Amino acid sequence: MAGLFIFAALCCALAPPALGKGDAKRGAYLAKAGGCAGCHTEGKKGAVPYAGGRELKTPFGTFYGPNITPHAEAGVGRWSETDFMRALRSGLRPDGAHYFPAFPYTSFTGITDADARDLWAFIRSIPPDSRASRPHQLSFPFNLRYLVRFWKWLYFSPGPFAAAARTATLSRGAYLVGALGHCGECHTPRDFVGGLKRDRLLAGAAKGADGKSVPNLTPAKLTKWDDNELKEFLVVGITPDGDVAAETMGEVIRNTTSQLTPEDLSALIAYLRSLPALADKPR
Repeated sequence: MAGLFIFAALCCALAPPALGKGDAKRGAYLAKAGGCAGCHTEGKKGAVPYAGGRELKTPFGTFYGPNITPHAEAGVGRWSETDFMRALRSGLRPDGAHYFPAFPYTSFTGITDADARDLWAFIRSIPPDSRASRPHQLSFPFNLRYLVRFWKWLYFSPGPFAAAARTATLSRGAYLVGALGHCGECHTPRDFVGGLKRDRLLAGAAKGADGKSVPNLTPAKLTKWDDNELKEFLVVGITPDGDVAAETMGEVIRNTTSQLTPEDLSALIAYLRSLPALADKPR
Protein backbone atom coordinates (compact mmCIF):
# COMPACT_ATOMS: atom_id res chain seq x y z
CA MET A 1 0.00 0.00 0.00
CA ALA A 2 2.82 2.40 0.86
CA GLY A 3 4.31 1.71 -2.54
CA LEU A 4 1.07 2.80 -4.22
CA PHE A 5 1.12 6.11 -2.35
CA ILE A 6 4.74 6.69 -3.37
CA PHE A 7 3.91 5.86 -7.01
CA ALA A 8 0.93 8.25 -6.98
CA ALA A 9 3.06 11.00 -5.49
CA LEU A 10 5.68 10.53 -8.20
CA CYS A 11 3.02 10.68 -10.92
CA CYS A 12 1.69 13.96 -9.53
CA ALA A 13 5.20 15.40 -9.37
CA LEU A 14 5.93 14.46 -12.98
CA ALA A 15 2.56 15.54 -14.40
CA PRO A 16 2.41 18.91 -16.17
CA PRO A 17 0.87 21.72 -14.11
CA ALA A 18 -2.85 22.23 -14.56
CA LEU A 19 -3.78 25.17 -16.73
CA GLY A 20 -5.49 27.93 -14.81
CA LYS A 21 -8.59 29.82 -15.81
CA GLY A 22 -7.85 33.10 -17.52
CA ASP A 23 -9.43 36.52 -17.00
CA ALA A 24 -11.13 37.61 -20.24
CA LYS A 25 -11.49 41.22 -19.09
CA ARG A 26 -7.79 41.53 -18.40
CA GLY A 27 -7.14 39.65 -21.64
CA ALA A 28 -9.03 42.35 -23.56
CA TYR A 29 -6.56 44.92 -22.25
CA LEU A 30 -3.61 42.70 -23.14
CA ALA A 31 -4.98 42.25 -26.67
CA LYS A 32 -4.94 46.04 -27.05
CA ALA A 33 -1.44 46.29 -25.62
CA GLY A 34 -0.37 43.55 -28.05
CA GLY A 35 -2.02 45.15 -31.08
CA CYS A 36 -3.88 41.94 -31.94
CA ALA A 37 -6.68 43.67 -33.82
CA GLY A 38 -4.20 45.37 -36.13
CA CYS A 39 -3.18 42.08 -37.77
CA HIS A 40 -6.37 40.08 -37.34
CA THR A 41 -8.98 42.62 -38.52
CA GLU A 42 -9.35 43.65 -42.15
CA GLY A 43 -8.39 47.26 -42.77
CA LYS A 44 -11.74 48.57 -43.94
CA LYS A 45 -14.78 50.19 -42.39
CA GLY A 46 -17.20 47.77 -40.80
CA ALA A 47 -14.73 44.86 -40.69
CA VAL A 48 -15.52 42.19 -38.10
CA PRO A 49 -12.93 42.39 -35.30
CA TYR A 50 -10.48 39.48 -35.23
CA ALA A 51 -12.11 37.75 -38.22
CA GLY A 52 -8.94 38.03 -40.28
CA GLY A 53 -8.23 39.30 -43.77
CA ARG A 54 -5.68 42.02 -42.95
CA GLU A 55 -3.13 42.32 -45.75
CA LEU A 56 0.60 42.62 -45.09
CA LYS A 57 2.77 43.09 -48.16
CA THR A 58 6.43 42.10 -47.77
CA PRO A 59 9.40 41.40 -50.05
CA PHE A 60 8.51 37.70 -49.75
CA GLY A 61 4.87 38.05 -50.79
CA THR A 62 1.61 38.99 -49.15
CA PHE A 63 0.48 37.62 -45.80
CA TYR A 64 -3.11 37.73 -44.58
CA GLY A 65 -3.99 37.79 -40.90
CA PRO A 66 -6.10 34.73 -40.01
CA ASN A 67 -9.47 34.54 -38.31
CA ILE A 68 -8.87 34.09 -34.57
CA THR A 69 -12.49 34.18 -33.43
CA PRO A 70 -13.70 31.00 -31.68
CA HIS A 71 -15.51 29.69 -34.76
CA ALA A 72 -15.13 25.91 -34.90
CA GLU A 73 -14.33 25.76 -38.62
CA ALA A 74 -13.05 29.17 -39.69
CA GLY A 75 -11.32 30.25 -36.49
CA VAL A 76 -9.69 28.76 -33.41
CA GLY A 77 -12.80 27.23 -31.87
CA ARG A 78 -11.28 23.75 -31.84
CA TRP A 79 -8.02 24.85 -30.33
CA SER A 80 -7.08 24.01 -26.78
CA GLU A 81 -5.28 26.38 -24.46
CA THR A 82 -2.20 24.22 -25.00
CA ASP A 83 -2.47 24.83 -28.76
CA PHE A 84 -2.58 28.56 -28.13
CA MET A 85 0.40 28.44 -25.78
CA ARG A 86 2.42 26.46 -28.32
CA ALA A 87 1.62 28.99 -31.05
CA LEU A 88 2.93 31.84 -28.89
CA ARG A 89 5.85 29.98 -27.35
CA SER A 90 7.13 27.93 -30.29
CA GLY A 91 5.51 29.30 -33.45
CA LEU A 92 3.78 25.99 -34.15
CA ARG A 93 0.28 25.26 -35.41
CA PRO A 94 -1.89 22.62 -33.70
CA ASP A 95 -0.89 20.17 -36.46
CA GLY A 96 2.80 20.77 -35.71
CA ALA A 97 3.57 22.84 -38.82
CA HIS A 98 5.65 25.99 -38.47
CA TYR A 99 4.06 29.41 -38.60
CA PHE A 100 5.69 31.91 -40.93
CA PRO A 101 7.44 34.60 -38.84
CA ALA A 102 5.02 37.25 -40.09
CA PHE A 103 3.26 35.99 -36.95
CA PRO A 104 5.62 37.61 -34.40
CA TYR A 105 6.20 34.61 -32.17
CA THR A 106 9.85 35.66 -31.98
CA SER A 107 8.54 38.32 -29.57
CA PHE A 108 5.41 36.58 -28.25
CA THR A 109 7.49 33.69 -26.95
CA GLY A 110 8.29 35.95 -23.99
CA ILE A 111 4.66 36.50 -22.95
CA THR A 112 4.08 35.25 -19.41
CA ASP A 113 1.90 32.23 -18.72
CA ALA A 114 -0.61 34.38 -16.82
CA ASP A 115 -0.92 36.87 -19.69
CA ALA A 116 -1.22 34.09 -22.26
CA ARG A 117 -4.04 32.48 -20.28
CA ASP A 118 -5.87 35.81 -20.04
CA LEU A 119 -5.41 36.45 -23.76
CA TRP A 120 -6.81 33.00 -24.50
CA ALA A 121 -9.80 33.64 -22.24
CA PHE A 122 -10.46 36.88 -24.15
CA ILE A 123 -10.21 35.18 -27.54
CA ARG A 124 -12.68 32.54 -26.37
CA SER A 125 -15.09 35.36 -25.45
CA ILE A 126 -15.09 36.97 -28.92
CA PRO A 127 -18.24 36.35 -31.00
CA PRO A 128 -17.41 33.64 -33.56
CA ASP A 129 -17.33 34.59 -37.23
CA SER A 130 -17.47 32.19 -40.18
CA ARG A 131 -15.16 34.10 -42.51
CA ALA A 132 -12.51 31.75 -43.87
CA SER A 133 -8.89 32.79 -43.45
CA ARG A 134 -7.35 33.89 -46.72
CA PRO A 135 -4.27 31.90 -47.84
CA HIS A 136 -0.95 33.73 -48.05
CA GLN A 137 0.40 34.60 -51.48
CA LEU A 138 4.14 34.04 -51.24
CA SER A 139 6.83 33.66 -53.88
CA PHE A 140 9.01 30.57 -54.18
CA PRO A 141 10.85 29.38 -52.08
CA PHE A 142 9.38 31.47 -49.27
CA ASN A 143 6.07 29.64 -49.63
CA LEU A 144 7.67 26.38 -48.45
CA ARG A 145 6.62 26.18 -44.84
CA TYR A 146 9.09 23.44 -43.87
CA LEU A 147 11.97 25.87 -44.57
CA VAL A 148 10.86 27.92 -41.56
CA ARG A 149 12.47 25.22 -39.40
CA PHE A 150 15.90 26.32 -40.65
CA TRP A 151 14.99 30.00 -40.30
CA LYS A 152 14.15 29.34 -36.66
CA TRP A 153 17.55 27.77 -36.03
CA LEU A 154 19.12 31.06 -37.07
CA TYR A 155 16.75 33.66 -35.67
CA PHE A 156 14.40 32.24 -33.05
CA SER A 157 15.28 31.88 -29.37
CA PRO A 158 12.16 30.56 -27.60
CA GLY A 159 11.72 31.21 -23.93
CA PRO A 160 9.99 33.42 -21.37
CA PHE A 161 10.80 37.07 -20.88
CA ALA A 162 13.60 37.50 -18.36
CA ALA A 163 13.74 40.73 -16.39
CA ALA A 164 17.29 42.05 -16.27
CA ALA A 165 18.72 43.79 -13.21
CA ARG A 166 16.62 46.95 -13.51
CA THR A 167 13.74 48.63 -11.73
CA ALA A 168 10.21 47.26 -11.83
CA THR A 169 9.22 50.13 -14.12
CA LEU A 170 11.99 49.38 -16.62
CA SER A 171 11.22 45.67 -16.49
CA ARG A 172 7.58 46.36 -17.25
CA GLY A 173 8.55 48.66 -20.11
CA ALA A 174 10.96 46.07 -21.52
CA TYR A 175 8.20 43.46 -21.42
CA LEU A 176 5.67 45.73 -23.12
CA VAL A 177 8.11 46.72 -25.86
CA GLY A 178 9.98 43.46 -26.35
CA ALA A 179 7.35 40.76 -25.78
CA LEU A 180 3.71 41.80 -25.63
CA GLY A 181 3.91 44.91 -27.81
CA HIS A 182 6.53 43.35 -30.18
CA CYS A 183 7.71 46.82 -31.22
CA GLY A 184 11.00 45.49 -32.52
CA GLU A 185 9.27 43.48 -35.22
CA CYS A 186 8.66 46.69 -37.16
CA HIS A 187 11.23 49.10 -35.71
CA THR A 188 14.29 46.86 -36.17
CA PRO A 189 15.92 46.37 -39.60
CA ARG A 190 15.96 42.88 -41.13
CA ASP A 191 18.39 41.03 -43.33
CA PHE A 192 17.65 39.53 -46.76
CA VAL A 193 15.77 36.52 -45.34
CA GLY A 194 13.76 38.48 -42.80
CA GLY A 195 15.86 37.96 -39.69
CA LEU A 196 16.02 40.83 -37.19
CA LYS A 197 19.38 42.57 -36.90
CA ARG A 198 19.68 42.35 -33.12
CA ASP A 199 22.62 44.77 -32.98
CA ARG A 200 20.25 47.43 -34.39
CA LEU A 201 17.33 46.74 -32.06
CA LEU A 202 14.64 49.44 -32.38
CA ALA A 203 16.95 51.64 -34.47
CA GLY A 204 14.42 51.94 -37.29
CA ALA A 205 14.56 50.66 -40.84
CA ALA A 206 14.87 52.27 -44.23
CA LYS A 207 12.24 49.83 -45.44
CA GLY A 208 9.76 48.09 -43.19
CA ALA A 209 7.67 45.08 -44.10
CA ASP A 210 5.39 47.25 -46.23
CA GLY A 211 8.30 48.98 -47.97
CA LYS A 212 7.95 52.24 -46.01
CA SER A 213 10.55 53.68 -43.65
CA VAL A 214 10.14 52.97 -39.93
CA PRO A 215 11.49 55.47 -37.36
CA ASN A 216 14.26 55.00 -34.83
CA LEU A 217 12.95 54.51 -31.28
CA THR A 218 16.28 54.75 -29.45
CA PRO A 219 17.38 57.87 -27.52
CA ALA A 220 19.35 58.99 -30.57
CA LYS A 221 16.03 60.22 -31.93
CA LEU A 222 13.81 60.54 -28.88
CA THR A 223 15.96 63.11 -27.06
CA LYS A 224 14.34 65.91 -29.05
CA TRP A 225 11.05 65.25 -27.21
CA ASP A 226 10.49 65.35 -23.48
CA ASP A 227 8.36 62.73 -21.74
CA ASN A 228 5.16 64.80 -21.85
CA GLU A 229 5.56 65.42 -25.58
CA LEU A 230 6.19 61.76 -26.22
CA LYS A 231 3.15 60.76 -24.15
CA GLU A 232 1.05 63.27 -26.09
CA PHE A 233 2.18 61.70 -29.36
CA LEU A 234 1.46 58.16 -28.18
CA VAL A 235 -2.01 59.12 -26.95
CA VAL A 236 -3.34 61.53 -29.59
CA GLY A 237 -0.89 61.08 -32.49
CA ILE A 238 0.29 64.67 -32.80
CA THR A 239 3.96 65.70 -32.66
CA PRO A 240 5.21 68.82 -30.83
CA ASP A 241 5.50 70.47 -34.27
CA GLY A 242 1.84 69.80 -35.01
CA ASP A 243 2.40 66.95 -37.47
CA VAL A 244 0.05 63.96 -37.42
CA ALA A 245 1.27 60.38 -37.12
CA ALA A 246 1.56 58.47 -40.38
CA GLU A 247 -1.20 56.02 -41.31
CA THR A 248 0.39 52.86 -39.87
CA MET A 249 1.60 54.47 -36.66
CA GLY A 250 -1.69 56.32 -36.38
CA GLU A 251 -3.48 52.99 -36.21
CA VAL A 252 -1.04 51.72 -33.57
CA ILE A 253 -1.74 54.84 -31.52
CA ARG A 254 -5.52 54.51 -31.84
CA ASN A 255 -5.67 50.81 -31.05
CA THR A 256 -2.69 50.27 -28.75
CA THR A 257 -0.60 53.02 -27.16
CA SER A 258 -3.57 55.30 -26.44
CA GLN A 259 -5.27 52.37 -24.70
CA LEU A 260 -2.43 51.74 -22.24
CA THR A 261 -2.81 52.64 -18.59
CA PRO A 262 -0.80 55.72 -17.51
CA GLU A 263 1.54 53.41 -15.59
CA ASP A 264 2.21 51.18 -18.61
CA LEU A 265 2.69 54.15 -20.90
CA SER A 266 5.23 55.66 -18.50
CA ALA A 267 7.02 52.31 -18.22
CA LEU A 268 7.21 51.99 -22.00
CA ILE A 269 8.73 55.46 -22.34
CA ALA A 270 11.17 54.89 -19.49
CA TYR A 271 12.42 51.72 -21.16
CA LEU A 272 12.90 53.42 -24.53
CA ARG A 273 14.88 56.16 -22.77
CA SER A 274 17.16 53.50 -21.23
CA LEU A 275 18.21 51.96 -24.55
CA PRO A 276 21.61 52.53 -26.15
CA ALA A 277 21.46 55.44 -28.58
CA LEU A 278 21.78 54.06 -32.11
CA ALA A 279 22.10 56.54 -34.93
CA ASP A 280 20.25 56.01 -38.20
CA LYS A 281 22.31 54.28 -40.84
CA PRO A 282 22.64 56.02 -44.23
CA ARG A 283 19.70 55.21 -46.46
